[in-house]
Amino acid sequence: MNKLYSISALLLLLLSSCGSRRNLVYFSDLSNKAEINDRIVNQVEPRIQVADILDIAVNTPSAESNALFTANPNRQGSITSFQDRDGYKVDNSGFINFPVTGSVKLAGLTLDEAQKVLAKEINKYVKDPIVNIRYLNFRITVIGEVNRPETFSITNERINLLEALGRAGDMTPYGKRENVLVIRENGSERTMVRMNLNKKDILNSPYFYLKQNDVVYVEADKAKEKVFSNSNRLMPVWLTAISSITVIVTAMIFNN
Repeated sequence: MNKLYSISALLLLLLSSCGSRRNLVYFSDLSNKAEINDRIVNQVEPRIQVADILDIAVNTPSAESNALFTANPNRQGSITSFQDRDGYKVDNSGFINFPVTGSVKLAGLTLDEAQKVLAKEINKYVKDPIVNIRYLNFRITVIGEVNRPETFSITNERINLLEALGRAGDMTPYGKRENVLVIRENGSERTMVRMNLNKKDILNSPYFYLKQNDVVYVEADKAKEKVFSNSNRLMPVWLTAISSITVIVTAMIFNN
């Protein structure tokens, strides 16, 4: 009987060694309280950057003025929908070239601030203009160990890391929740930050809310490397060994 216990323990050891335990739970250090309230301190409105493409609509009391301020030299052909518009591209100096007003610097401003700046410029020519600005290139890319790697457009200029992962079908079991990389470019500067989604502290990170053109990369766990590596050739040997031990244990049980 002691031999039986020894062999059974060996079998369990072999089975448990085939894979390591991983923490697949988001915010696993979160308290078990029924309700937790935290003040949001890291939600920051995106600011216009160089190379952004903006849709700008101007409404004035005059139909003639409306036509004048929608004559976008960057647009080609007829405009049939919001997606068809080429928009106004922010140049390397942070300016757009707008009809009548000429160059207007918008880089570094929020959309609300940019609307006020442009309305002030247009007001020199037409009284009481209403200006609406939207991003045409607010896109987020999610790649790596997710179920649906994708680049998708955001219409409301507001998305957080969890929402982005949700749009990509969430992480696969091989995705390292403790090592999610956010890549962000702003002008000539690129920042790369690693996020641990097992920890609730990332909710307060300045990178939890994503900005235009952010890239989210989910790193694969080493277990996946083993599955697809050359060492995978040893798997039949392990399976044979485990099967042999199973047969021996079964025989000993029936013999006793």
